[in-house]
Amino acid sequence: MKIFTAKKIRQCDEFTIANEPVSSVQLMERAAQSCVNWILENCKIHKNFTIFCGNGNNGGDGLAIARLLYLKGFDVDVFVKDTKGNFSRDAAVNLKKLKDFSGISIKEFKDFQKERITEQTICIDAVFGTGLSRKMEGEELKIINELNSLQNIKISIDIPSGLLADKDWDEDSAVFKADYTLSFQFWKKSFLYPETGKYTGKVVILDIGLHPQYINETHTTDFTVDDEVIKKIFRPRNEYSHKGSFGKVGIVGGSYGKIGAAVLSVKAALKSGAGLVFAYSPKCGYDILQTSSPEAMFMEGGKDYIENIDIDKDIVLGIGPGLGTHQKTEESLIRFLKNYSAPLVLDADALNIISKDPSYVDLVPESSIITPHPKEFERLFGKTKDSFERSDLAVQKAIEHKIYIVLKDHHTQVVTPEGNVFYNITGNSGLAKGGSGDILTGILTSLLAQGYSPENAAVLGVWLHGKSADFAAEKHSKESMQPSDVIKELETIFLYINKKVTKKL
Repeated sequence: MKIFTAKKIRQCDEFTIANEPVSSVQLMERAAQSCVNWILENCKIHKNFTIFCGNGNNGGDGLAIARLLYLKGFDVDVFVKDTKGNFSRDAAVNLKKLKDFSGISIKEFKDFQKERITEQTICIDAVFGTGLSRKMEGEELKIINELNSLQNIKISIDIPSGLLADKDWDEDSAVFKADYTLSFQFWKKSFLYPETGKYTGKVVILDIGLHPQYINETHTTDFTVDDEVIKKIFRPRNEYSHKGSFGKVGIVGGSYGKIGAAVLSVKAALKSGAGLVFAYSPKCGYDILQTSSPEAMFMEGGKDYIENIDIDKDIVLGIGPGLGTHQKTEESLIRFLKNYSAPLVLDADALNIISKDPSYVDLVPESSIITPHPKEFERLFGKTKDSFERSDLAVQKAIEHKIYIVLKDHHTQVVTPEGNVFYNITGNSGLAKGGSGDILTGILTSLLAQGYSPENAAVLGVWLHGKSADFAAEKHSKESMQPSDVIKELETIFLYINKKVTKKL
C-alpha cells in the first residue's frame, strides 16, 4: 500500500470529488459511515460515546459520526470548542444536521467534566486532523490533557490530535493518546515510528473509496507491506522441482558460547524453504549443530571461532549470527569480502566488524542485504537525532552503496538502492529478545538462495518473520514466546500464504 503525505492525501480527496463525482460533504459522510461500521462491529458492548470535535473537517467527521451513532441507538454526547465558532463549511453542515436531533447534547470543551464519564463510555477524538500545523493551546490543549488522564477506551479519527502526519513533532506539544486510530485509506508516516506511533494504539485503515486513478498514478517512495504486496511477491513451490531448485544456503556464524545464534539461523533457513543448508561454524559447534539441525551439513571454519572463510561461490551466504569479533575472524571476513562480489546477507557481528573502519562498508557487495538494529546502524553510519532522521540516512546510504538496508525497528523498514522504503506492519514486541535477528538472517538468506530478488527477499522475509511472531504471540503471549516458537510458526505462515495465492475452483 502506498503511503502519501498529508498534502497528497488532500489532493486525492480533491481528485475524487472532481472525478467521481462526489461532493466534499458526501465524502465526509462516507468516511464517517466507515468509522461507524467499524464501531458497530467492534464496540458491541458499549452504548455510550462522548465525541470531541474541532472546527475543521476532522471535527466534521466527528459530528457526522455522532449523528450516525445516535441513529443506531447509541447514547451520544458531543463537545466542541465553541458552539458559535467558525467551523469549516462541511463541519458546519454536519453541526446543523446534528442540532436537528433533540436527543444529542452539544456542549463546549470548557463544560466537560471528566468525573461524569462512566467507565463504559468510549471517548472519540476528532479535534484535529492531518492539517494541523501548530501547537495546541487554550481549550483544545486542556481537553486533550484531560482525556489523556482518563482510563476509558479512546478512539482517534484519522490521526490522533496533535500528531503530524509526515514528521516528528515538538516534544513539548500535547498529543491525544489513542487505543485505536481509524485512519482513512492510507497509513500516515508518523504511525510507523516509535516516537510518534506510540500515540496511535492499534491502527485500522478504512477504505473510503478514494479514486484509484490518483492512487495508481501518483508517485511515492514510501509503502507499507501488506497481504496484497506479499501475494504479488510469493512464488508457490513448483511440484516438478528438486532440492537443487531451491538453492544452497551457507550460514557463517557461531563462536564459543554463541553457537545458539547459528543454530537459530540455520533452523530458520531450513524452515523457510532452502534446498540445502550448510552451517559454517567453528569446531566447538559441531555436536550442537549436528544434533539440533540434522538436516543441515556442517563445515568447519576454526576451533572456537571462525579463522578462515572459504566457501564455494554457488552458495548464498548469511554471515554474522554469533560470529564474534575475534581479530582472526575480523581479518578473515575482510579478506573474504575483498574477493567476493555476489549478494549476501550481513548481520550482527559481521556488521560490528565492518563498523570498525569506514572503508569496510565499501567492501559489501552491491545488492547485498544488511540488517542492522538502531545501535548497529549508528556504529556503521553515525548518530541521528531520531528514527525519522535515521530512515533518511538509511535511504542515503542504500543509494550510495547500492545495498538493501533492513532497518530493524517496531515497524522494520526495507530501504532499497532506488530510495524506496517499505514499512513492515507485521510483528510485535515479543520479538524484542536475543535470537530474533538470527532468525531473520536465516529467512532472508534462504529466500535469496531460492531465487527471489534482493528486494523481494527482504520484503517477503521481514513480513514472514513478523507474521510468524504474531502467530507465536497468540499461542504463547508476547512475554513468553521464544525465537524458536517463531521458527515453528513459519509453517503456519506458509500454509496461510499458500492458501491466499492458490487458485481454486
